[in-house]
Amino acid sequence: MRIAFVLDPSEVSFSAIRAQGAGGQNVNKVSNAVHLRFDVRASSLPEALKERLLALRDQRISDEGVVVIKAQQHRSLEKNREEALARLTDLIEAAALVPRVRRPTKPTRSSQQRRLEGKALRGGIKAGRAKVLP
Repeated sequence: MRIAFVLDPSEVSFSAIRAQGAGGQNVNKVSNAVHLRFDVRASSLPEALKERLLALRDQRISDEGVVVIKAQQHRSLEKNREEALARLTDLIEAAALVPRVRRPTKPTRSSQQRRLEGKALRGGIKAGRAKVLP
């Protein structure tokens, strides 16, 4: 089962920052990396989905309920913005997927019998490997 949601773009804020790592002189003067911030508690998501998101043990979600995603994979600010938004959507979709409740079942009598017969057969094979006593 999946909880339906619509992500409102006005609830997501972006800020351009300088990327880390290689890039030569360009990396020191151009702000191409993106910090995405999304306040879960103040969002328009359904309450059930908010609770599931906040219950996730994810390091990107702060104690205040703000999701912070840093994207710096691409050299373009726009591509990094798209990637950060895609990661946020993936995170919300993972929380929206409610796993099925497992109903415990009992093994059938015939499956139990087959299991015991197989164990007895295997035990007989192993017993045949033992030393022969005089």
